[in-house]
Amino acid sequence: MQFTAEQIATLLNGTIEGDPNVSVSQLAKIEEGSAETLSFLSNPKYEHFLYTTNSAVVIVNQSLVLQREVSCTLIRVEDAYTAFSELLKIYHTLRNERTGRDEQVYIHETAKIGEGGYIGAFAYLGRDVRVGNNVKIYPRVYIGDNVSIGDDCVLFPGVTVYYDCVIGANVILHAGVVVGSDGFGFAPQSDGSYDKVPQIGNVVIEDNVEIGSNTVVDRATMGSTIIRKGVKLDNLIQIAHNVEIGENTVIAAQTGVSGSTKVGRGVILGGQVGLVGHISIANGTQVQAQSGINKSIKEENMKWAGTPFAPLTAHLRSQVLYAKLPILEKRIVELEQKLKEK
Repeated sequence: MQFTAEQIATLLNGTIEGDPNVSVSQLAKIEEGSAETLSFLSNPKYEHFLYTTNSAVVIVNQSLVLQREVSCTLIRVEDAYTAFSELLKIYHTLRNERTGRDEQVYIHETAKIGEGGYIGAFAYLGRDVRVGNNVKIYPRVYIGDNVSIGDDCVLFPGVTVYYDCVIGANVILHAGVVVGSDGFGFAPQSDGSYDKVPQIGNVVIEDNVEIGSNTVVDRATMGSTIIRKGVKLDNLIQIAHNVEIGENTVIAAQTGVSGSTKVGRGVILGGQVGLVGHISIANGTQVQAQSGINKSIKEENMKWAGTPFAPLTAHLRSQVLYAKLPILEKRIVELEQKLKEK
């Protein structure tokens, strides 16, 4: 895909300094540009790259004052970072634009598929599946019986959605995501073995959710595991049965949320955070990476860290004291020696 500087400037409501007919076909960081790339500059500490870049076109702030001549064509906009972000969205949409159906797709006769969209090779859509408009289903996606998928969703290769699950509109599931696998439910028996408890609930994912690669959301034992609207889940996350994740919560990679835990709205969980089951996390909570949460958090908009967890400031003070323990031990030994000498 090739675009001229003039076309890009028109798209971004920008003004051109240089050759309006120069064309670009790729995007690149300003320090890694080539003759066919478009870059941007918003952070002043990278300004020196503007005078040496090989990029053909660079998006800059309207307020930028040049220190010397540049060889590239400039597109001046109000906010270069925001403009480039919008351009990335457009570029991403064009790169992933697919329509129609590939060969060797299985769609049950009772399934209902909306208008537009795309279904890739070796995808499987089961009995009574309902798919909205403009949904992209990439190759090797499995959609079980009675699954509902809203408009404008994207299911990347290898996604698995088990039976009875509900997915809202504008949801993105990256490669390897599993929605609706059995919750970890086993009843201990008198002989020391474990008897599997059937998991007969489902998973409900509301609108505008994005879930990263190889993340798993287990189905409820009864009722629903719920991912509320606007939630963003990173790669390699485990969401257990009957969990509820509140609106616009963000969870980083390798975090595990145990069964029946309720996470509030606007929560931020860092990487490798562990939450035990049957607790609740207050709205606006922020938890530092690798923390262990072993009981409910009731105070809203607080920051926490550590295992066991504590308020962030208290945890940081404890870390400082911990680092000083060898010095304190040495001082104690010296004091004990002086007392003995007396």
